[in-house]
Parts: sequence; C-alpha cells; structure tokens
Amino acid sequence: MGDLIGLGLIALLILCGLLGLLHLSKPYDVTTEEFEKRAHEAPGMLSAGISGLQKMLDPAVGKAMEVQEDFKQGYYNGGQESGDGPEAGDSEHGSETGPETKEI
Repeated sequence: MGDLIGLGLIALLILCGLLGLLHLSKPYDVTTEEFEKRAHEAPGMLSAGISGLQKMLDPAVGKAMEVQEDFKQGYYNGGQESGDGPEAGDSEHGSETGPETKEI
C-alpha cells in the first residue's frame, strides 16, 4: 500500500512538471515595441549574470573586471587622468629640472 502511494506522488509530480512546461512553452503575442525593448535589455542582463558568476568562481577575474571598469572611467593607478599631459610646473610626475636620466 505504501509503495502505491509513493508511486502516485511521483506520477503526480511528473504530471505537474509536464503541465508546467507545456504552459511555459505556449506562444503569446508581443508588440513590436515590447520585442525591441526586450531585445535591447537582454544582452545586458545576461552579461551581468555571467560576470557575477565569473567573479564568484575566480576572484582574479573579478579584480580584472574592476580594473577594466576603472580604465573605462578614466582612472589609472588609482588616480583620475584628465587626458592632458602634466603641466609645466607640476612636480608630481617627475623632478622639477626635467625627466630623470640614468647613466649606464
């Protein structure tokens, strides 16, 4: 008797799963605007999910992604670069007398 109840529950579970898949696979009408909106958003959501998964699996990949984002935003070695060269009076990037030279 217990075996029949177990088999009945398993059959019910399989039947519900198949009915659920059948319901999900039914086509539905989508407007052109809605299709374009979903097509535009889908790659961003997919790549965000994959990049999050990569960060969890390999922390070095996560750090590399952060550095790439910093480069895209204009940060280099922890500071924001303006794109212009150093000013004539700036001593932050070198000595005041000019670039250092090494003798061999």
